[in-house]
Amino acid sequence: MAKSPRLRGRRSGQRQSGQYSEQRQGAQSIRRALNVLRILAAGRESGTPLADVVQATGLTRPTVHRIVHVLIEEGIVEQHPKSKRYAIGGQVSELALARQSRSPLLVAAEPYLAEVSTALGDTLFLTVRTGLDTLCLARRIGAFPIQVLSIEVGVRRPLGVSAAGVAMLASLDADESKRIIDANQPRFESYKTTAREVSRQVALARRAGYYIRERGIVPGTKSMSAWIQAPGLTGALTVSMIRARLNPGREQEVAGILLESAAQIRLAIAAAGKK
Repeated sequence: MAKSPRLRGRRSGQRQSGQYSEQRQGAQSIRRALNVLRILAAGRESGTPLADVVQATGLTRPTVHRIVHVLIEEGIVEQHPKSKRYAIGGQVSELALARQSRSPLLVAAEPYLAEVSTALGDTLFLTVRTGLDTLCLARRIGAFPIQVLSIEVGVRRPLGVSAAGVAMLASLDADESKRIIDANQPRFESYKTTAREVSRQVALARRAGYYIRERGIVPGTKSMSAWIQAPGLTGALTVSMIRARLNPGREQEVAGILLESAAQIRLAIAAAGKK
């Protein structure tokens, strides 16, 4: 007996619905694994406890445990024998060898980093957005006797917890900025901030055209960041110094130098893209 067109259509629709559901679940699993990897990357060599990964991702402990152990089996994650913390595995660096090209932001900014650091006398940082995080690409130390070395090259932090992160969020449209802040909300507690406070700081940065953090990560310091926005790329140029060196009288001078340098870097990226 021939099947009615209605029955065939219903079964076809069920198959398509099932395929879509599988695809969605597969994409969700991949995103969760990548999110876990980003959290572990922030822990660098010392690694990250499982409890911190659970808190930062908002996933259940069994889910995080399952993801981590699959990644361990694939050589993407390692567990330190003594501390039992989890860290990025050796295979990640091997995979990275497949693409050794340097960051276009770093290439464009390099001629300006030493120049700006010399002009200001203080430590300068170049940071880029990567997903929901910031990644420090470069650091240049100035000539002033007291330098603020608040972050090392290669360190990742959630967007919103540093001067650079706030500046980068301010450079994005409001919907994208809010999406990132909401996604990073579970991670803010570890950095003693909240989504509401980050949103307030982003609003201040948008009004000023740059962001100044009155209390830096290192006690007794201040930081100022200017964002660098280019097609497919978001970065920031940040200077950190002791509070006395970034008083209200000098703020506009420092902001002018950072903003001008950020503009020059944007032009350098655009010029390189046309070659």
